[in-house]
Order: sequence, then structure tokens, then C-alpha cells
Amino acid sequence: MKKTLRLVLGDQLYERHSWFSDVNNEIIYVMMEMRQETDYVKHHIQKVVAFFTAMRSFSEYLKDQGHHIIYYKINDDNNQHSLTKNLQAIIKSEKIEHFEYLLPDEYRLDQQLKEFCNQIEISSESMDTEHFLTKREDIANFFKGKKQFLMENFYRQMRKDHDILMNGEDPVGEKWNFDHDNRNKYKGEVSIPEEYSYQNNVEDILEEIKDAEIDTLGEINADHFDWPINRKQALQFIRYFCRELLPYFGTYQDAMHTDEKFLFHSRLSFALNTKLIHPKELVDKVIEAWEDDSDRISLAQVEGFIRQVIGWREYMRGIYWAKMPEYEKLNFFEHKRKLPEFYWTGDTKMKCLEKSIKQSLSDAYAHHIQRLMVTGNFALLNMTDPDEVDAWYLGIYIDAIQWVEITNTRGMSQFADGGIVGSKPYLASANYMHKMSNYCSKCHYDHKKKTGKNACPFNSLYWNFYDKHREKLEKNQRISMMYRTWDKKSKEEKEELLNQANYYLDNINKL
Repeated sequence: MKKTLRLVLGDQLYERHSWFSDVNNEIIYVMMEMRQETDYVKHHIQKVVAFFTAMRSFSEYLKDQGHHIIYYKINDDNNQHSLTKNLQAIIKSEKIEHFEYLLPDEYRLDQQLKEFCNQIEISSESMDTEHFLTKREDIANFFKGKKQFLMENFYRQMRKDHDILMNGEDPVGEKWNFDHDNRNKYKGEVSIPEEYSYQNNVEDILEEIKDAEIDTLGEINADHFDWPINRKQALQFIRYFCRELLPYFGTYQDAMHTDEKFLFHSRLSFALNTKLIHPKELVDKVIEAWEDDSDRISLAQVEGFIRQVIGWREYMRGIYWAKMPEYEKLNFFEHKRKLPEFYWTGDTKMKCLEKSIKQSLSDAYAHHIQRLMVTGNFALLNMTDPDEVDAWYLGIYIDAIQWVEITNTRGMSQFADGGIVGSKPYLASANYMHKMSNYCSKCHYDHKKKTGKNACPFNSLYWNFYDKHREKLEKNQRISMMYRTWDKKSKEEKEELLNQANYYLDNINKL
């Protein structure tokens, strides 16, 4: 066998990959902590710490298995902080004859490695990460000739293809989707289980990041780091989720509460997106928990979770590879406004935004409704440049890698793709916040008021958005009713709403 160099990226930490099944002295693995990756967007400090810690843990696993590994830490003298420069140096110093890499999940890295392989004089090869249930091109092929990619159709096919919650050709429970059962407001009816904690100490790695002068955002408790940093911890968290959280996951998956940051959400996305765990093993464990305890765990809880894992997650990845690189430039509404300053501080009198943003800064986490219907919704109502929205989401959340972030933000949240991902913009007035949370009861603004002193900004901005974008939206059948409602309002009421919205837009950073 030729002397081979194999690259493992920071989100390719899958112990069960076929690469690692045999030890070969002619194979060298390389992993790198690089400024190339820490600096392309301003990341949350917990995100940088989590990636570096998980990467180091994985490299130790490989060493323990007998593999030869070269690992560049962030402050190593020989670290050139460029993927290609580091690879070139290793190929030369180790007299490498063949180079291999696992297919990256980010387009920019995919292009960088393709160009690198075209330039080097040794042979090269790429391999699948063996993580996803679909190939990159599957979504494009599934929706070939379609303008809109309906996730539900894809999700049902995934259930059939992988025999997940199926009775032959029919879905278990005679329904494909139990989403209607999973929209409850949390009012304290059931107690929230005690938060699972690993208490990882990451003080040393935090000091290294500070010494490297990496510019980050957010907060961290370095002696009590609660994110899984290896496969063992990720599996522990799955067991905790199935035992403690799954029984009410679906029921309250859209709920928000001032006193409960996590509710019944799994917080397994970082472990999934770094490939510490495989989506199919997660699905299998959830189904096993339901079958073992069906009196306590209903089918609606299980289906709601599985839809996120094999539906949305695989679907969003497929959209990404079907539409990149054009996708990251799409701006259907031609929005150009800046992201409000309070997105970086949480200092706003709007309670829903304050809680969601401050939680994001303190925990590098917010669940999907906080992201979509609070921070994302307001960014859209503010008519924010989707480039700014992308950068914020990509940086602030610990699970954010571009393939999953951009399709959710530029697509589903901001409708900047014009309807590829979602059939309508996800807009909501204060009524939605009141319906799904207790945020409004403790807010400076009155969720019932549309205009006047202390009127909730969401209300007037909501109607302003529809008015501004009527030409592009009024033919959309899913929101045509909103225009009929708008047209029934008097000229005076319309003017009052638009004037209120313009005042808030002019004073956005003071809200």
C-alpha cells in the first residue's frame, strides 16, 4: 500500500467509519485546529471550545486504537492555519504518496479540497462520511423538475426506504404526521426533568483559544461545560433524552417559556452534526424506548422527533447540495437593512427577543421555534439583509454548520430563496408569541396593541411587511387571506399601522 495521508475534519468524528476498522502503519491521519475555520465568521466561544475539545478527544481515541495521527493544535508553531498549506507540508515531510479525505459537508471546503487535489502531484481520493441516510444528490433527483421541494413527500419516502415506523406500506398509527398534536403551550402542567450535566472542565483549551486571540462572542462556564465531547457522552445523553424528555418532547416542542430554556428538547444536534452519533442509531434508540414504554411515550412524541432527524435534517442537507453555491446569494425580497444591535447583546425591551437572544449568548443554543418564530421572524419583519442573518446564526449556535444553517435561515426563516424550502414566509404577529409562550405577560410592550404607546412592534411590522411585499406575495395561495384581511381595513387604520411600523424601523435599536 502507498504511504497515505487521510484528512479528518472537525465535524467528521464518527468512530464507526470503515476507515478506522483496521490499523495500517502506512496510513497517517491528520486533524487540525485552524484560524481558517475559526475566523470565517465570528463564532460563539462555546462552539469553538466544543469543536476543539471533541476533536482532541477523537484524536486520542484514534491513538488508543493504534492509528498514527498528526494533530495540529491552535497554537502549534508549525500550524500554518490553512488547510492546504498544512496538507502540503505534511505530504512533503512525511513523503506521502496518496491523499484521501472524507467528503466535506460545507461547499467551501468541498471546493477547496477539489482544487487542492487537482494541484498536488500525488494521487487522491474522496470517500463518503457514511453518516447521512441519503447521498448529496438524492434530493435533487427526488424533486427533479419541481420548483418547490415539499419536505413531507421526501419524509414519507424516507420512512418507506428505511422501514421506519411502517406497517408494510402504511405508517404506524395510520398517520404520517402528528404535528397537529405537538403545538401545546407549556403552562407547568408537568415538571421539567433536572438538566443533564457532564461537568466537563475545558479551562485549558479556553486559555489556548484566548492566547490565540480568536475573536468570539457569547459566554462560557469553563469548569462546567455541558455539551457532549465524545461518543460515550453523546450516547449517555441519548439515554437521558429517551428516559426523561421524550415522553413530552412532541407535546411541547413548539412551546417557549421564560423560566425553561430547554423544556423537553434533546440538545443532540451538536453530537449529530459532528457525527459523534449516527442518525439511524438515534432513531432506533428512540423507537426502542417507545416500544419498551408505550404507556408513557406516545407515538406523536416519537414521530415528531424522528421527522426532525430523518425528515428535516436530511432534507435540508439535500437542498444545500442541490442549490449551492447560488443559494448563499439569494435575496428574494432584496432586503438590505442591518441586523439590530440587540442581536449581539439581548438588550431589548421585547421579552421574547431578550430571552431568546440572551439564552443564545449564554448557552450557544435556542430551540427551533425560538430561532424561526422569534429571532428569525423579527429579522424578517425588520427586512434584514440575509447575509447578516446567516452570519449571526452560523456564528452563535453550537450546532451551526453551513449546510444545516443556511437552508434553515436564508430559506425557511427569511424566505430569501423565494419558496424553495418553504411554501410561504414564516411571519407572525404578537398573537403567536402569546399563544405559544408566557413571554408577553412580562413584557414592556402590550401584545394586544397594534398602534400607540407600548404597542408590540411585531403587530405593526407584520402588516407593514405584507404591504411592502404585496407584489411578490399576494398570489401565494397560502397567504392570500392575509391580503383580504388587510384590504378590509380602513384607510386610516392602514396609515396608522404603517406609520407605527416606520417609527419602529427608524428606531429599531431602541426597541
